[in-house]
This record gives sequence, structure tokens and C-alpha cells, in this order.
Amino acid sequence: MNTNKKYKDSVFTRYFSDKQKLRLLYNALEGTNYGEETEINIITLEDVLFMNQKNDICFTIDNKFILLIEHQSTINNNMPLRCLLYIAREYEKLIDRNIIYRSTLQKIPTPHCYVLYNGIRNYPKEKILKLSDAFLAIQNPPELELNVKVININYKENHAIVQRCQDLKEYSYFVSVVRTYLEKGLELNDAIVKAVKICINENVMKEFLEKNASEVVNMLFTEFDMDTAKEIWKEEGKKEGRKEGRKEGRKEGRKEEKLKIAKNLIDVLDIETISKKTGLSIEEINKL
Repeated sequence: MNTNKKYKDSVFTRYFSDKQKLRLLYNALEGTNYGEETEINIITLEDVLFMNQKNDICFTIDNKFILLIEHQSTINNNMPLRCLLYIAREYEKLIDRNIIYRSTLQKIPTPHCYVLYNGIRNYPKEKILKLSDAFLAIQNPPELELNVKVININYKENHAIVQRCQDLKEYSYFVSVVRTYLEKGLELNDAIVKAVKICINENVMKEFLEKNASEVVNMLFTEFDMDTAKEIWKEEGKKEGRKEGRKEGRKEGRKEEKLKIAKNLIDVLDIETISKKTGLSIEEINKL
């Protein structure tokens, strides 16, 4: 797979950038039974304009074009539009431009778009996002449509697709262990390190984690986005405020939440950006 040096791989991308894992994952998604004789071709774009910090995975299998995107925060309802732009750019790579001016019909791989949701907010087990929902003028039926299937892969959801794919199940479990330790109050870096050790001991993603342990810590620290951290620590702040039962307690909870977020982002973002995101002053961040 071509790696975009401008963007960091996510743990998900690195783990599933393996043809056999992708084959098994696709079998789980579509209920197929492809074996090693079925070719997988990873075609992830190098310079994805709309992807922040990480690449997702794009591959072809048996004349199908598969786009896999993982979300660890709120689902972006513009995913159909993003996928449309992505797919158009992929088709430009896959076909000879001169062919489109010929009268003979040019056959192209059939697209399938999936979002694997792994965030902490409540979300249905499955949902279809439609491009037509964004149209200013309603058409019935729409002349142009693109469906994105969102699947909630959180471990606690116990989705049938997760159960059918051992690699996806182990990945989902690994992320759940990280979040469990975060909820117990561990700093993000400590939670990730502890989760890596626990999963290796439990034979979960063992080979991958042993081989990529330090990179996994760095990647997950970066990709465990601010929205996820905010949701976890915001809830802690609310609980502290309720226990105090006073306005001052709520203020202290909010301030503590911001300090925790800033502390975990010091090695990831510059001070000015952290200040802008958290509302803390440069001086307060420097003290950390």
C-alpha cells in the first residue's frame, strides 16, 4: 500500500493493511466466503484531501471497489459526499481517461462504502447514510445516489459482523480496554500502554502488538481524538460537580477536564493549538 507521509497511519489502517485480514473482514461484511485464491489489491490514495491525520483503506476484490473508514468520534453525516469525491479520484486512477470518449461501455469496479463506528456516544448497530439526504431539492427517486453503511463495531454492541471476523473482534476489544482504563482515570498514554500489555497477555492482536508496540502507542495517542477524550473527561467533571453539589464544583470539574486534555496533547500538538482547543492560556499550558 502507498503510504501518505503527510498523514499518520491509524492503528486500524496498519492492522488491516494485510490482504488476508481484509479478505476475512470483507467476508464478514458481505457474508461471502472468499479464500486466498481471490486477489486483493490495496489502492488507498496517497494524498487524501479530506482525511485528517490518518489514511483509511481502499481495496478491490472480485470486481468490487471497497472503501473502509473508521470513526472514533461523532459520525460525520457528510460521509456520502466525502466518499463520492474519494471514489471519483480512485476511478481516475483505475481507468484510462481516453476510454471514456469511446462508444464502448467501460466497465468499472462496483463501489461499496463502509464506516466502522467505534466512538463512545450511543449509535445504532447499523445505519445507512445517503447522499440524496444532502440535496437541496428533493428528488424521488434521486438521479444520483451513494449509500454508506455505518456499522457500530464497539465491543459491547456485540455486532454479528464483529463476531464473524476474529481480527475485527480483537481490534474492537483492544480499543475497549484502552477506554476502560481511561474511564478509571488513567492518563491516555498509561491507558494505551496498559491495554497493549493486557491484550498481548490475553493473545489479542498479539503478533501485531508485539511487533508494533511503540508505534501503536504513538498512533493511538494521536488518533484518540479530542472529541473522544472530551466526552470521557466531561462525564468525569459532571460527576465531580454533582458530588460537590455546588457551582464551584462544576467549575473545578470543567477546569480539571481542560487541564487533563491539554496534558495529554502536549506531545501531539503545539501549545497555541492546544490553547485554542481547550480555552486554557499559554501560561497555564506552559506550567504543565
